[in-house]
Amino acid sequence: MKKLLSKKDNLLNNFLGIYLLAVLMLWIKTYITQTTQFDLGVEGFLQQFLLLINPLGSAMLFLGIAFLFRGKRKYTSLVVVYTLMTIVLYSNVVYYRFFSDFITLPTVFQTQNFGDLGSSVLSLIKPYDILFFVDVFVMFYLRFSKKIQKETNRFGYKKAMTIIACALVVSFLNLGLAEADRPQLLSRGFDRNYIVKYLGIYNYTIYDSVETIKASSQRALADSSDVTEVINYTKSNYAKPNAEYFGAAKGMNVIYLHLESFQNFIIDYKLNGEEVTPFLNSLAKDKNTMYFDNFFHQTGQGKTSDAEFMLENSLFGLPQGSAYITKAQNTYQAAPSILKDYGYTSAVFHGNNGSFWNRNEIYKSFGFDYFFDASYYDTSSSENMAEYGLLDKPFFEQSESLLSSLPQPFYTKFITVGNHFPYQMNQDLVTIDKAATGDASVDSYFQTARYADEAIEQMFNQLKESGLYDNSMIVLYGDHYGISDNHNDAMEQVIGKEITPYESANLQRVPLLIHVPGMQGETNHTYGGQTDLLPTLLHLLGVDTQKFVQFGSDLLSEEHDEVVPFRNGGFVSPTIYSVNGKYYDNKTGLLLDDSQLEFAKTIKNEVDHKLELSDKVVNGDLLRFYTPTGYTPVDPSQYNYSKDANGESN
Repeated sequence: MKKLLSKKDNLLNNFLGIYLLAVLMLWIKTYITQTTQFDLGVEGFLQQFLLLINPLGSAMLFLGIAFLFRGKRKYTSLVVVYTLMTIVLYSNVVYYRFFSDFITLPTVFQTQNFGDLGSSVLSLIKPYDILFFVDVFVMFYLRFSKKIQKETNRFGYKKAMTIIACALVVSFLNLGLAEADRPQLLSRGFDRNYIVKYLGIYNYTIYDSVETIKASSQRALADSSDVTEVINYTKSNYAKPNAEYFGAAKGMNVIYLHLESFQNFIIDYKLNGEEVTPFLNSLAKDKNTMYFDNFFHQTGQGKTSDAEFMLENSLFGLPQGSAYITKAQNTYQAAPSILKDYGYTSAVFHGNNGSFWNRNEIYKSFGFDYFFDASYYDTSSSENMAEYGLLDKPFFEQSESLLSSLPQPFYTKFITVGNHFPYQMNQDLVTIDKAATGDASVDSYFQTARYADEAIEQMFNQLKESGLYDNSMIVLYGDHYGISDNHNDAMEQVIGKEITPYESANLQRVPLLIHVPGMQGETNHTYGGQTDLLPTLLHLLGVDTQKFVQFGSDLLSEEHDEVVPFRNGGFVSPTIYSVNGKYYDNKTGLLLDDSQLEFAKTIKNEVDHKLELSDKVVNGDLLRFYTPTGYTPVDPSQYNYSKDANGESN
């Protein structure tokens, strides 16, 4: 190296040489990262080739920006761009380790959540991550080392254009081959995994930014005519209520219990011969409980907030970011506002900051009368606190007086946090041993799930003691997966089978239990998702949903559509699964033969159409143009969730 640096005409003593070295380092680093840190489902020679070349075009093009500068500024700009691209790459690696997904522009601006993340983020950082930045240190050395001569003259215009042209040729070749292998890649981009696989992480970042800007502009361009297609679609897909269950809970209170990170495999699961969730197991078999064992979460990047968004509105979450953050000022026709016309008081209980997921703003647009956040609870004892707020047992205990103060009938939701990644819990509070897979998150998951189960049992006992139990419909739902695909090796030990893409889709089941005193319960095998909860609940309360814009359908209706769309455009149904662009027979778990593909693709087109229409409603704020007959619109300015001097909600 010393000999190289001593030569005046060596590669590193001219800017082109340093640029080529930077391109080479970034290309190699990105390729290795995309093959080892992301599960992109790369198959065949063409996809392997595309994964190899997609970082090259990006590196050449973006680092080529430096050629626009003169003197030492071109060296500085090269280092700055290189560092920014490394940050983009590494940030996606850390994000992917938990979410099995890629960062979008809206998630970057969800800054009000950052302060509560704490050890959750730290647990995702690995010692070897320093390797992501070794080359950045090299670039800083090359920029500031006095042993390397710096060119002060402007790089030739024609030479710069030649380099940029070469970068564009590689990029367009990449795009052309990608479109050949995956037609409509950019126009049907529900699945971010495809964009990264075919175009690379840097081009994906540009694509996502463009899509975000397009979505933001939809509201300004929308008018009343846009909602007509949506109304026609939802009315034509309306499922009339089942006469046996319509009004089964009429006039009753509604209590939602939000089961954080609960997956359905935990129901009836035994660890070392011991039930992990004994209370939920018994509740699922209760004579007045309807337990849905084929109920799937449909969340995207909004995770918990997406789950809430769907159950309150029967609209899908957004393909990028969270509607709770970016669409809080929209017009909605959510459950609290619908039920207000039937005399219901509404409230949310949550032992965390009200600003987390922007709840203290979007709940106003939903029409919630009260929001009891952390400011209403005693959070002074560290022993009672989890990473994301008050632990479930003290949370339910302290909520009792708040719930009893509400006028009846009421519509309420309790958001638990105890069973949350990274599933750490004071060992003095646990009542079951860890699993022994060797994966810390998976092993601890069973302890926090058991704690949540005990807290739910405590809540049921409180309701019985207060006299609310006999006149309340209690709905328990899982919000999203607890164990991501990145822990498949450990999960294979847990469930005792290989986790194929088909089995991974099966693991997206979450619990749904609807307990209604006097209603005949059973284990219901109907396929459904979180968008189906609102019409199901309203029909049980005796409220017909036909006039509302809802993309789900009543789970108890004989006309219920059992195709469950996922946010990435995949779907599950009693007969066919669509996972990562492939179609599986639900009876065998094997890929469909060619004779069945046409029907599967027809379903896929219907799923895409439903997602597109829902996105139009949310991005275009289309419900501002439509008020159903007899419905009273929400005025968000009428709500204030702060405490006054008496500790009451205004």
